[in-house]
Amino acid sequence: MRKLSLFLTITSLFMLGMVQFGTSEQTLHAEERMNINKLQEKSLKLEEKAASHERFQKKPVKKQYDNRTVNVEATAYTAFCEGCSGTTYTGIDLKANPGKKVIAVDPDIIPLGSRVRVPGYGVAIAGDIGGDIQGHRIDVFIPTESNALEFGRRQLEVEILS
Repeated sequence: MRKLSLFLTITSLFMLGMVQFGTSEQTLHAEERMNINKLQEKSLKLEEKAASHERFQKKPVKKQYDNRTVNVEATAYTAFCEGCSGTTYTGIDLKANPGKKVIAVDPDIIPLGSRVRVPGYGVAIAGDIGGDIQGHRIDVFIPTESNALEFGRRQLEVEILS
């Protein structure tokens, strides 16, 4: 992972003209090496921070629930925006499957992998966690940005089916 990170860092710096490669061997100036070291240190700190975050330490646990309802605030998101990867926390590729009904949930409220009936949307899979989804909030996947914006913010009672 670190080799890949270093490769990507050097490649990025080369593309920006901050690193030069000689014809016979690679040559890096001392200042450029320092910049690379600083970038590597920041990258490692971010990796450590992400790895230590309690929310990412939890493994998806499938719990059995009898049909129960939960009041939530629902918003919508799309995978077709600049900077969006299109892949959910559980690995669902939304760009390849734009018709898939997926919601982002707080796993402490609605377990990942659950089937959830969302009024006005249908039955969806709780397959994502979202960056700002905590507590009684869900994010509904809608393929187009205009329809996602049109969805707005709603108070709903969702039913956890399984």
